[in-house]
This record gives sequence, structure tokens and C-alpha cells, in this order.
Amino acid sequence: MWLNNILETIGNTPLIKLNKITQSLPCTVLAKVEYFNPGNSIKDRMALKMLEVAEQEGKIKPGGTIIEGTSGNTGMGLALAACVKGYKCIFTTTDKQSKEKADILKAVGAEVIVCPTNVEPEDPRSYYSVSKRLATEVPNSWYVNQYDNLANRLAHYEQTGPEIWQQTEGKVTHLVVATGTGGTIVGTAKYLKEKNPNIKVWAIDSYGSLLKKYFDTGEIDQKEVYPYISEGFGEDFVPENYDMSVINEFTKVTDKDGAIMARRIAKEEGLFCGYSAGSCLQGVFQLKDQLKKDDVVVVIFHDHGSRYVAKIYNDQWMLERGFLEVKTFKDLVSGRGNKKLVTIDSKQTVLQAIELMKKYDIENIPVMDNGDNIGSISESGLFNKILNNAEIKTELIATVMEKNYPEVGFDTPVERLSMLINKENGAVLSKDESGSYHIVTKYDIIQSLAK
Repeated sequence: MWLNNILETIGNTPLIKLNKITQSLPCTVLAKVEYFNPGNSIKDRMALKMLEVAEQEGKIKPGGTIIEGTSGNTGMGLALAACVKGYKCIFTTTDKQSKEKADILKAVGAEVIVCPTNVEPEDPRSYYSVSKRLATEVPNSWYVNQYDNLANRLAHYEQTGPEIWQQTEGKVTHLVVATGTGGTIVGTAKYLKEKNPNIKVWAIDSYGSLLKKYFDTGEIDQKEVYPYISEGFGEDFVPENYDMSVINEFTKVTDKDGAIMARRIAKEEGLFCGYSAGSCLQGVFQLKDQLKKDDVVVVIFHDHGSRYVAKIYNDQWMLERGFLEVKTFKDLVSGRGNKKLVTIDSKQTVLQAIELMKKYDIENIPVMDNGDNIGSISESGLFNKILNNAEIKTELIATVMEKNYPEVGFDTPVERLSMLINKENGAVLSKDESGSYHIVTKYDIIQSLAK
């Protein structure tokens, strides 16, 4: 048996029970893992459906160009369909989205235009406005407009809803979706509520999005809108795909909580998912008081973690935003990757030390002879010596080096490190499990305490 093309693999994604991470919840939690689609996200479903409807309606002709504003995943689904069907693609996206998303779109032949995030939707620089303008300028083009294209939610009414109903044998009691365009939650909810009107539908929103406020009050309040880090859900306007009558409740999840939960899902369940999956499951925990023993909760895990390896799965990125709690020496250096410690030996010159400081923009260099920590060189110490004797640049490090930096255990608390670093001693060293040295300076301590 074989398939005729990659598009035939879209849909029929697995429903996987969560175990470790949901132990504190009274109910069964099942993840609809949408990264099993060929484009690694749930957006493959609606991308193909919207294109098929456009073909049926004559909105795109053979050899035409597909134009869309996308956070990345819809673009991937459209690009795969374009590969098979012979169309070109031009996508606009925002500078908030991960670089990986744009790179993947380019890999499958799409042209990608990156636009600023922090502008109003009507601003001519926004990715909405740029995509609309291109659709008027590019001959034989079709503007997808996933936000207002009702084939978006139709795809989930025809596919996602029936799959969940069948896979749970009709036992599903709750549907939880981190929602953006509205297509997934509305289409899926419409089908499921036709089967059982008692099914509760929970929408997960981001702080910085106006959707929850609109759901609660019917008011489109731009004061709710501000830049946020979470990707793939939340909006600064209300797309036409929304039918709020099929949604029972909205809850907002912080950027930090969503990112941390996504990392937990990967480590505890072996499901390498994207940002919105973490936010979706976090939303379940926020509403857990409404859950009972016999409930069967289906959460949508929208896309794959590979889209976010430079963001939520990067320790340094997480630390810089205060999303990871810094407790020990190990936490402070965990985001540096494979960067090697810059050292100097006692037989090198002061001038060589100065050049290293300039090259790597550092102030503290351990002096290592044959791997032994024997002394240190600091920018402030050299400054004072050079002021007294300009010829010192040619002298050997051994003649001018200061005392060696203290060594501590890799799990030493930050509070202890701050006591060891002072005016006379600007850094602390530690060895990791492999025996490699790492350094923490006063600036590392200050940065961690400022989070």
C-alpha cells in the first residue's frame, strides 16, 4: 500500500494519554498530538481545506501564487500543498516568530517577508497589511486570509471533531484549545457539541491578547493588546472564524507558565511540543477545580517543538526572560552551550591577555597551567598596573597575575556565590561532571538577581 502524495497523510493524528504530568488532576487527560501531520502542526488540516475550497470556487488558477500572513504553521501547510499542486507561495510573518519557522518555510520553496510585531493590524507595515497589499499587486494570486476564511473552521468540523469523537468513543467531556484564528476551537467544538451539547469547551488565551475580554464583555478593547512572547495563539482583533457561542470559558496563560509547561511535557511525557501545547495544558491546571473523576479532557497539542529550539528549549533564552529560576552555579552557566572557558597560561604576555579581553569582551581570565587553576588576570588589576608602568605589556602573566579564583561545587547556591565575589575577587570557578571548568562573574550574579 502506498499514498499518492504527502497531502494524504494529513489528519488521523493520535490521541495520547498523559500520565506523569497530570497525576494531580482527578480526570483523564488526552493529548491530540497534531505534530504527526506532515507539516508538524494542526494547521495542515485547514491549509489544505482552504486551498481546495479556493480551487472549487475558482479563486486560484493553475500556476498561481498563494499569499498569506502566517505565524509559520499555516504557511507550512500551504507550502506543502503548493509543492504538490504546483503553486508559488509568498508569506508574511512577524519578527516575534522563531527563526526556525521562517527557515522551514523557505526550505519548502516559499518566499518569506518578516514584518514588525509591535504595530496595529491596520498599519501598512503589519504582516496583515503587507499580505493584503501583495495580493493586489501579484498577478494570478490568492489571498488566503485564514482569520476570516470560514473553510478554516470547516476543516476542523469535518476532520478534527469527528476524529476526537471516534477516538474517545464519545466519552469526551472537555475540549481545550489555545486559540488564535478561531478555526480549530470553533470547528471542532461545533461538531462535538452537535454530538453532545454538554461538552465543555475551554479556550486558552495569552496576556496581551484581547480575545478573553471580548468573550467576557463583547467589547473589542485595544487596551488589552500589548506585545507578548507566546506564539501561535491570541489575537489583537477578532477573526470572523469565531463563534463565541460554542465556547464555555476563556482563561489566560502567562508567557512564562506556557514555556515552562511545554518543557515539562517534553521531559515528563516524551512529547516534544510547541509553545501553545504548554499553554494549553497550563490552562487545564488553572481550571482544574472544575474537573471531576470521570471527565475525559482532550487538549490540542498544536505543533512540534523543533519550531522552538532556539527559544523555549534554549536555557539561555529562558534565563534572559526570567522564565527559569536561577538557584545554583549550574543554573547560571547552563545556557552557554558548548562555549569554552577563556583561559591564559602563566608564560603568555600581558598584551596577549588584553587582546583576549577585547576579543571576547570579558574582564576576568583564569590563569591555567596544565589544567591547574594557579591565578587570575582582571581588567581592573591590569589597568592599575599599566598606569604605573606602561612597559608592563611585554611582561609574562606569571609576574603580574593575581590570586586564583575560588573553586566551588557545581551545585553551589547563588547566595553563596555572591558572598565569594567582591572587590578583590571578581569571579568564581567550578568544574562540571566532565571535569571542564566554568566561570561565574559578578555580572552573572547581578543579572540573575535582577530577574
